[in-house]
Amino acid sequence: MNIYDFVVKSNKNEDVSLSEYEGKVLLVVNTATKCGLTPQYDALEALYKKYHDRGLEILDFPCNQFKEQAPESDEEISSFCALKYGTTFPRFKKIDVNGEQQSPLYKWLKEQAPKDKGNLKTKAFEVTVKPFRTSKDPSDIVWNFGKFLIDREGNVAERFSPALSPNDLSADIERLL
Repeated sequence: MNIYDFVVKSNKNEDVSLSEYEGKVLLVVNTATKCGLTPQYDALEALYKKYHDRGLEILDFPCNQFKEQAPESDEEISSFCALKYGTTFPRFKKIDVNGEQQSPLYKWLKEQAPKDKGNLKTKAFEVTVKPFRTSKDPSDIVWNFGKFLIDREGNVAERFSPALSPNDLSADIERLL
């Protein structure tokens, strides 16, 4: 099994087979529009512009599970991201990444890479994430902007902490491109 075996919903509620991205390097991110880490959208878009022509796709999955920081509709989220951050990468329907209603995609991602890579002792993590972490499952997504890097064969290559800026992912992305 790999990421291409999953079908997800677009932000317009249409089925999208992730096999459409076969052969690409993917960065899968759970996002929120009202989070202290929301400015990471700028860095994500910069990565997308820098590497898209070489085969990078960023797949944005909004999630409202962390302090309800993505309360808007899918349409409102897409509009906000396009207008405020100029994002052009694919955005999907809002999902749960943990718990009983978690997306099957995220269940699989967490099984493949149960621990975040990146310094969890950063100021961004200490201020934004740590005070609100409630899950006892160590493989759970800890906050908005957790990132999974997927190789061209559809396998999870790395999992990155929400506190790790997308700016710090270039070397890992380059290695897979």
